[in-house]
Amino acid sequence: MNEKKDDESKEKPKNPFEEMQRQLQEMFGNANINVVPTGFGFHQPGEPEDKAPEPPPPVEESDPLDLIRKFFLKPRDIKDDLDRFVIRQDEAKRAMAVAVCDHYNHVRRCLENPELAERPYMKQNVLLLGPTGVGKTYLLRTLARLIGVPFVKADATKFSETGYVGHDVEDMVRDLVRTADNDVELAKYGIIYIDEIDKIAASGGQGKDVSGKGVQTNLLKLMEETDVNLVSQSDMMGQMQAMMEMQRGGKAPTRTMSTRHILFIVSGAFTGMNEIIRKRMKTNVIGFSSVAGTEELDEDRLLHAATTRDFVDYGYEPEFIGRLPVRVAFDSLKAQDLLAILEQAEDNILSKYIEDFKGYGIELKVDTQALGEIAERAEAEKTGARGLMTVLEGLLREYKYELPSTAVKELVLTPNMVKNPAADLQALLADNEHAQRDIHLQEIEAFVLRFEEQHGLKLKFHKKAAEAVAKEAEKSGRTVHTVCERLFKDYPYGLKLLQNQTGKKVFSITPAMVKNPDKALSELIMKQYQAGEDASQDA
Repeated sequence: MNEKKDDESKEKPKNPFEEMQRQLQEMFGNANINVVPTGFGFHQPGEPEDKAPEPPPPVEESDPLDLIRKFFLKPRDIKDDLDRFVIRQDEAKRAMAVAVCDHYNHVRRCLENPELAERPYMKQNVLLLGPTGVGKTYLLRTLARLIGVPFVKADATKFSETGYVGHDVEDMVRDLVRTADNDVELAKYGIIYIDEIDKIAASGGQGKDVSGKGVQTNLLKLMEETDVNLVSQSDMMGQMQAMMEMQRGGKAPTRTMSTRHILFIVSGAFTGMNEIIRKRMKTNVIGFSSVAGTEELDEDRLLHAATTRDFVDYGYEPEFIGRLPVRVAFDSLKAQDLLAILEQAEDNILSKYIEDFKGYGIELKVDTQALGEIAERAEAEKTGARGLMTVLEGLLREYKYELPSTAVKELVLTPNMVKNPAADLQALLADNEHAQRDIHLQEIEAFVLRFEEQHGLKLKFHKKAAEAVAKEAEKSGRTVHTVCERLFKDYPYGLKLLQNQTGKKVFSITPAMVKNPDKALSELIMKQYQAGEDASQDA
């Protein structure tokens, strides 16, 4: 009899809420926790259940796929737009423009004709090669914005083979859905960009290659076509939501998404690839010299000659590299390219510094002759356009630190400033020293206003007291605000005592208070208390 009951209990499917209740009891060590399903969540037994709210009236929304349905851009249109933001890289921009137009024209036709969507389709996934800072990420973000599709960037180094510690490659698809505000239909046609793809080339070592071959295999499935479960097994909240929906509807909703029309773009610096290409080209040369045909090829142009064989030798599976038919090599940026970025590119790094200084009320002007020197120094950094920020940050950091507390309202970026920024800054401060005292007096007035707002007490600085504070600020190298906060840190409490005795709300700050604030405040309080005692004795 008992055996029969045991068999029946084994055959009976587990209630998901009972299982969740057990897990929560174990987690919190409380056997009294009960999970009870309701229409909208969970509640403890005995608590009144919330009444289901009335559904909101339907709101007409625009079709999120409207931009894709009306996709009209030609490759030249896309390149023209990219030219506004990305300098040089014409070959890369042309290849990307064609690949993107071909892909989204196909998507548009599939939306118009669902039968076409079921036919075999070889996606034009893209592989970008090139050093850091040449505009790969910026170009792709611009493309996604132009087309109007969700865009996700991921780092290949954070992924691991399924079953090992690390992120699952399918997390990128879930991130794409979140970027699309959980609109699965729109996310189906988004762009996934994976950087540092060169870091998952197979190491060739012994044992399991956790971040190499296994990740390639998993990415291979995504890039071709597979259905991804949008609720990860490690996502407890997602699992709980799915169970609640199952409770309401009687069956779990289908929460998967096909990657068939997601455009995958991967990129990497591919350090060491030049040697593989050079070796292959030398081997292929027959006759006069083993170096013939390679010395004339610019070192920066070797990546343009990369073939599938080179990628396999680098450590990629042929099936993986075969899913990336469009290969685009970026050129490293020279000084003239970096100069063009500063002078021509919209939203370039120089505009950021202009806005930074504007936030302090300072106008940053630029002598164009200084830009050439900045571009040459940035090229020496060997980090592409990122070198511009490195140079500008080192050049302008002290100016950002010093000038906001001075009377300077205009800064001109000159060649002399680039060559010797420290000396130029000191000369600028000296030229404006005569106006600095006025700035200090304005800062004292600002301190008085803040003091009154915070403590309800008004301070009146004697002229000589204000001058003494200004001198102390100049001597110590601190701001007037810092000097006042340090000198008068005990004054809110002390002056409150005096206010209680006298009813006064306005107090004078004398030179003696600046020279020795604690002693002056103590004498003032003692004097007031003595006056009060004398008055009480006379009474």
